[in-house]
Amino acid sequence: MNVTAILVAALVVGGVGILIGFFLGISGEKFKVEVDEKEVAILGELPGNNCGGCGYAGCSGLAAAIAKGEAPVNQCPVGGAPVAAKIGAIMGVDAGAGEKKVAFVKCAGTCDKTQKDYEYTGNEDCASMMFVPNGGPKACNYGCLGFGSCVKACPFDAIHIVDGIALVDKEVCKACGKCVAACPKHLIELVPYSAKHIVQCSSKDVGKNVMKACSVGCIGCHLCEKNCPKDAVHVIDNVAYIDQEKCVGCGICAQKCPKKIIL
Repeated sequence: MNVTAILVAALVVGGVGILIGFFLGISGEKFKVEVDEKEVAILGELPGNNCGGCGYAGCSGLAAAIAKGEAPVNQCPVGGAPVAAKIGAIMGVDAGAGEKKVAFVKCAGTCDKTQKDYEYTGNEDCASMMFVPNGGPKACNYGCLGFGSCVKACPFDAIHIVDGIALVDKEVCKACGKCVAACPKHLIELVPYSAKHIVQCSSKDVGKNVMKACSVGCIGCHLCEKNCPKDAVHVIDNVAYIDQEKCVGCGICAQKCPKKIIL
């Protein structure tokens, strides 16, 4: 065995190792990505659902936006006020009260209350109904189709089809907005958790046509509007809307509604 050859080989290997280490060290410094400590801390407080309800591509995207000041500290609908308070402390700002919101389906047309134009058999998907006659088998073109596109979209199992229409469990709902985006009829909206009264109808048809299609649809009679003492109710496009900021929960609109669709 040639000792000299062994020593030379060891020196060569050692030298190459030193050069590689030096090169990697320089490269690491040159190409390293700066990590914002606030962003890391914010990401640690976010729930990690990556639902997209905040408008960003997952929790990491929201954390980066908040750290840069591009999004408010209470942007996460899933975390709500508790998470907003923690993130506010990290950013050194007041998170604010930020009332919890929940999804609400503006349709009360259950199977026993709505008429059908025909019996439908086929792909049970709400979006597919846009390509069938009258936008679906129900006589009301504005009502819930009941095929559950919103159910499939909800990552929290907070919405289900009950008696032909979608119903939201407000105790489970995180207001991520995925059901809102999934509904082709635009029947679902986010409302304050504490909302006292909401109109459970979206039909813009005139009263006589509404009554032909659904026994509980809003007929645009204006009785709720005329009797509201706070000017919180207005009929727009033949359907009543309640301004939740003005509503005091007196219940007069619900009492006066002949169709009893103000919850």
